[in-house]
Amino acid sequence: MVAIFVFATQFTLFAQQQQKMMTATDASWLNPALFPKRVPQLQWMGKTDNYVFLKKNTFYKVDAARGKVVPLFDRVILNKDLTNANMDSVKRVPQFTFFAADQAGFSRAHRFYVYDFRNHTIKKVNEVPDKAKNISFETKTERVAFTIKNNLYMAENGKVTQITHDENPDYVNGQIVSRNEFGITKGIFWSPSGNMLAFYHKDQSRVFNYPLVDIDHRIAKVKNIKYPMAGTPSEYVSLGVYDLKTGKTVFLKTDPKSEQYLTAVTWGPAEKYIYVAVLNRGQNHMWMNKYDASTGALIKTLFEETNPKYVEPLFPLYFNPFNPNEFIWNSRRDGWNQLYLYNTDGKLLKQLTKGKWEVTKVLGYFMKNKVYFISTKESPLQKNLYSVDMRNGKVVRLSPDHGTHSAMVSKDGKYLLDIFSSTDVCRDYKLLNYHGKVVRTIQKDNDPLSGYKLGKMTIFTLKSKIDGALLYCRMIKPVNFDSTKKYPVIVYVYGGPHAQLITDTWLGGAGFMLNYLAENGYLIFTLDNHGSENRGRDFEQVIFRHLGTNEIKDQMTGVNYLKSLPYVDSTRLGVDGWSFGGFMTTSLMLREPGVFKVAVAGGTVVDWRYYEVMYGERYMDTPQENPEGYKEASLLNYVHNLKGHLLMIHGTMDPVVVWQNDLLFLQKAIHENKLMDYFVYPGQEHGVRGRDRLQLTRKIKSYFDEWL
Repeated sequence: MVAIFVFATQFTLFAQQQQKMMTATDASWLNPALFPKRVPQLQWMGKTDNYVFLKKNTFYKVDAARGKVVPLFDRVILNKDLTNANMDSVKRVPQFTFFAADQAGFSRAHRFYVYDFRNHTIKKVNEVPDKAKNISFETKTERVAFTIKNNLYMAENGKVTQITHDENPDYVNGQIVSRNEFGITKGIFWSPSGNMLAFYHKDQSRVFNYPLVDIDHRIAKVKNIKYPMAGTPSEYVSLGVYDLKTGKTVFLKTDPKSEQYLTAVTWGPAEKYIYVAVLNRGQNHMWMNKYDASTGALIKTLFEETNPKYVEPLFPLYFNPFNPNEFIWNSRRDGWNQLYLYNTDGKLLKQLTKGKWEVTKVLGYFMKNKVYFISTKESPLQKNLYSVDMRNGKVVRLSPDHGTHSAMVSKDGKYLLDIFSSTDVCRDYKLLNYHGKVVRTIQKDNDPLSGYKLGKMTIFTLKSKIDGALLYCRMIKPVNFDSTKKYPVIVYVYGGPHAQLITDTWLGGAGFMLNYLAENGYLIFTLDNHGSENRGRDFEQVIFRHLGTNEIKDQMTGVNYLKSLPYVDSTRLGVDGWSFGGFMTTSLMLREPGVFKVAVAGGTVVDWRYYEVMYGERYMDTPQENPEGYKEASLLNYVHNLKGHLLMIHGTMDPVVVWQNDLLFLQKAIHENKLMDYFVYPGQEHGVRGRDRLQLTRKIKSYFDEWL
């Protein structure tokens, strides 16, 4: 009898654990216990087939072939060696880069060190001033390039050299240009040997100053940023090359007074040439140019790409280490992002990959004739690992599990560290060989939400009324779903390029907030419309010059499907989204009046005339070229249609979608005598972060609770 009671008690406790529900803190990503478990600092050890990882402040080395695990050093040993080197100890192990079998690099407080953990010696190899930004460490020479304010510097052997001397703050060196578009993520490009340094220079003197108001002072201060709005003067970008041996800088002959874009900056392996994709401001004509790195002279245009809508070069050139006269170029010229093999004279040797799927990342060349890459070949929802044989074009899938994969490949290409998640797996780490066979599981899946009661999630497709294309949808049903009842629905939307909300990943890509809302009685629905990522060029370009119009048509396909379901209360439909999703949320509320009862829109682009040049003009052309398209997309022209309850939210220091968008909308609503709700987050930028995120979660939920 006692045994039965114990079993019953344990069963009751287990059942209670299964009933655990998310809190607003959980939904705001403020509970680290719910984060997927990682393998910290997992990486290959230099050119070897050994990989390392950190566990409980101890680094371990693993032989990939045999699986033998050997401890390297822990925090206690590291601190002892730091003390012996007259350096301060650390409370946690810093981020290391294992570039050799017995050496690793790390940095602390703008100082760079090499740790010989076999001989227990630590040497400082470089340092930069505390005010340095955009820091770029060159591993071969241990030189460091960095910026202070608008100028570029370089540190070597305890000496700092100033490379540029622009006193005018409108001239900026070594920083990103074009507002992070076209795959531009940095402004400093070391040559392969580290003896030359290419860098962006931008002249933004023609770009209007845009005022942001900083209230963290008794007398609020104006913080001006450069914000080139669509159709207004933009920045001039050029590319400088600094030769460390001569101490001289030359600029590539790219027409420094043209509002063109320079991207895909790639050094040739011998450092003699630099390759740059030059894109016109209209973004419909690209020239792949080869320049002499020592003189800046244009050697040759290797090839051109044009499109009546837009061309979007996002990737650098990938040079073949086994044949430095060949490189791979990513292009959507046939409608899908595929790989093309060229020689350095601009001759197309062959198309390496082909099909109605997208290559999303090149991992590199390995074993002479193999190239590893990630693509959507199996499904637009998945990203799997593949190899392609450069001789015959044979493509082999390497990742054995469905889902979304990333990988680190050993130097010789024999092994891959495969990190993935799927609708079945939160996060898993496996070691694969070059045939795709699982050598071992490094970390098994450990779902942190296994004790939570979540609504059932399904992924399915609907057909677009535009062209019959399949539209991927995700639905999360409320907890304790009862098909005989009717439920309110929240449609969560983004809808713009370079984003995909529905994926074969943990929770189907839904995240915590949507599951939290489903736990609180809402049916959650999402649809990736035309324009969204990983569906090919033509699927994306349907939105060209008319942002919002075809996206709304697709979203209404989803709405009509929802209305057909017996358990949906079609009188209680809500919609929620941020940024482009804020634009879509408000567009749906105003351009399909009466369909949605409640809407919450954050960081909303209200009128594309007030958005930046690089992104806005790609999809809309300029306001001067496309006045009807801008008029059609402007939410200011639909305020009179407002029905139901609309809450708009914005960060007061947003440098991406400037606050003026919302203020103009509010002004128009007042003039139209329309009631709405508004909330701002002082000091926050385009996303609401930190503890403010918790309040945002509660704000959104309470608004739907009150009005939906």
